[in-house]
Amino acid sequence: MRESHPLTLLQFASSLLAVTDPREADPLAQARGEPPTGPDRDELITSFLEVRRAETTALLTAIAELLDDEPSAQRIRRELAGRPHKPPRWLRRLTPIRVGRAVEMTHILGDGDNVMLDVTTGTDHALTVLVYIDHNMGTLVKDAFVVDAPLSSLQGQFEQMTGDEPDTHFVDLDLADARARITEAIALGAITYPPFETDTWPGCRPLVEWVVRHLPEGGSGYVRPEWSDEDRDALIERFLDSKHLPPGDVEAAEDLAAVFVWFACDYGPGDPLRWSPVSCEILLTDFLAHKAILPDATMQRGPDVLRAFVRFAHAEQGLRPALTAQTLEAIDEYAPDYLDAIADRDDASGLRGRNAWIMEQLLEHGLPEEGLGFTFDEDGTPVPLPVMTRRLLAEEVGSEETLDALTTTPLPDEPLDLSAVPEDVRDRAAAIAALTDRCCEELLDVEHRTACRRLLADVAAGDPRILRRRSKDETAAAAIAWVIAKANGTLDPYHGGLTARDLIGWFGVSGSVSQRAEPMLRAVGLPPRALPGMRLGTPRYLVSTARARIIERRDRAR
Repeated sequence: MRESHPLTLLQFASSLLAVTDPREADPLAQARGEPPTGPDRDELITSFLEVRRAETTALLTAIAELLDDEPSAQRIRRELAGRPHKPPRWLRRLTPIRVGRAVEMTHILGDGDNVMLDVTTGTDHALTVLVYIDHNMGTLVKDAFVVDAPLSSLQGQFEQMTGDEPDTHFVDLDLADARARITEAIALGAITYPPFETDTWPGCRPLVEWVVRHLPEGGSGYVRPEWSDEDRDALIERFLDSKHLPPGDVEAAEDLAAVFVWFACDYGPGDPLRWSPVSCEILLTDFLAHKAILPDATMQRGPDVLRAFVRFAHAEQGLRPALTAQTLEAIDEYAPDYLDAIADRDDASGLRGRNAWIMEQLLEHGLPEEGLGFTFDEDGTPVPLPVMTRRLLAEEVGSEETLDALTTTPLPDEPLDLSAVPEDVRDRAAAIAALTDRCCEELLDVEHRTACRRLLADVAAGDPRILRRRSKDETAAAAIAWVIAKANGTLDPYHGGLTARDLIGWFGVSGSVSQRAEPMLRAVGLPPRALPGMRLGTPRYLVSTARARIIERRDRAR
């Protein structure tokens, strides 16, 4: 409180909110049905409210600002209105905060970006928010921090550090785009397990989100490059025809190049021509060593073919030789670890032991629609493919008994039922339903409309606070429709069908709605880990075509 700048108190309040954030709950513990072990946010706030001191008044004032929970914030403010304490002026007038500009610091190899926000509080104190968004790990926030200095000062330090290096660029970023990029990256990081943690992250996440909420909406997030099968095949053919192709078995080089492209397009930054020391490290020590199913002789050639592919890709991009040299040095550094990882093979076929078992399963049962999502029990015993398939399908509908009783009867044309919803949010629920109704009538069908109505009513009954928060009806409706469409496999971007962008765009919403969907899933009793696969654990929201696909896969797995 004696500080002349608000940052120290804001960081302390942010750290308390971060440690009580429901997103910090261990999803594995939740899956095992274990009760939460961390502190409860409401209990923490109550404990401060019960102690009427100048210190708790100051802390609660900061917490009320940072909270993205208006009912809780109003509860705090009502209590503070009756207290005699007078916090410092810089705390009483934190808002309106202003974000003057956003700058994105990028590097040509594309490992990640620093998004920096120039912030001024209501008493003209300067802050700079820096968020590092890692593209190699899926375009998520890996680190962030806040400093008590203007952006121009921090940018100047970075420019001095990079010197004359031509590969780092500072570009002004539209404020709405900055909001979309940071919001989406935070949402993905929040459902990643194990989470990324640093000295400042996720401790400063509530503080960062508070600033981001003051940015304009309607921006565009990161657009992942799309490489069609034809584009990928053409790239591999260019590599095989290039001067960079190493001597030896061309078929082995082709198989490895296909894995490199697969990794870059579907797991890495999305561009199979951008290779950095970090992306090569991840490829060698994790992806290629543990996910590729190739003969041993081919696997042994992994580092050599990767060196050649990097030279080829960098030449196509016209990158500086120094960048290529740095990337090749990384391959040399991690090649021994990679070769050690593939050395443990226990069958005479030339395939590594676990992959050999997987190949046997494929030969016996065929390729599952889910892809190669093989699992192993805690003792290392492989789970046979039919058993694994039934487990996944049972998780999708709630239980094995429900799976066996599943039918293809279409969902009825059912009206919106708000009987279990508190009266104060019924009008808003009806307004959101009107939007999803029109969307389903234009883009989907009656069954999807019923599923959206059911999910909306269940969310409003399960956690009415979601509809009490100040937000756009269009965004909430887009989140409901997106959850239903994804859960039913309705989105089909790879075959010219309805895309998530088309569906969300119908509501006039751009970017991702996954952050809005996460609390909705919690409201109906699902953990955040349900978000990626969108297994909702009940046939209540599944249309007849989705249930027919599940029944077909169930019967094949008998």
